[in-house]
Amino acid sequence: MQDSGVSILFKGINFQRLLGGLWVTLRIALITIGLSLALGLVFGLIMLSRRKVLRGISRAWLEIVRFMPQLVLLYMVYFGFARLFGWDLDGETSAVLVFTFWGTAEMGDLVRGAVSSIPPHQRESAEAIGLTPMQVCRHVLIPQTVRRLLPQAINLSTRIIKTTALVKMINVTEVLKVGQQIISQFYRLREAPFWVYLTIFILYFIICWPISALAGWLEKRWA
Repeated sequence: MQDSGVSILFKGINFQRLLGGLWVTLRIALITIGLSLALGLVFGLIMLSRRKVLRGISRAWLEIVRFMPQLVLLYMVYFGFARLFGWDLDGETSAVLVFTFWGTAEMGDLVRGAVSSIPPHQRESAEAIGLTPMQVCRHVLIPQTVRRLLPQAINLSTRIIKTTALVKMINVTEVLKVGQQIISQFYRLREAPFWVYLTIFILYFIICWPISALAGWLEKRWA
């Protein structure tokens, strides 16, 4: 019996291979998200610094990240740095470095925007009623910053997850790369690419949609 497009997904261990590639994708994304959130908080505070030099450096970093495609950065780190400095970097490490470099800048800008959006009179009013600087941060600034920041940080997380698809270009065997390998095994079957890529789309959707829905729910709840 001739294989159909759907059947190849469950032929042998093909579906398990896709799930294994998906775990590689999630592993890179989760490490990147964790580092970006932590470093982004620090970077955001630097962007709010009163020192013009620090603000200038942080702004330049943000502009570089926004204008240079992530794929170019991946190639620079994985191929360029390896030859220039003799670094032995594997694909996953290169991806984490590049995506963290990008995610930290984006997260920092979100932190800067969230803190800056709090009206100055709220701090002044809190100080006027006798709250200490620590109490102002704890009861006024931090709760409002978190409410403004959390939905945007969650949306950034979904962007990071989707952007990890680029790592197939530096020989990382993530879910898209595995899908291409399966398609190459069944190249005579015209339906194979459709069903394989549809399955990958569904896997990404299953992961990203709940995260995006959570961000939307929080925005409505805290509006």
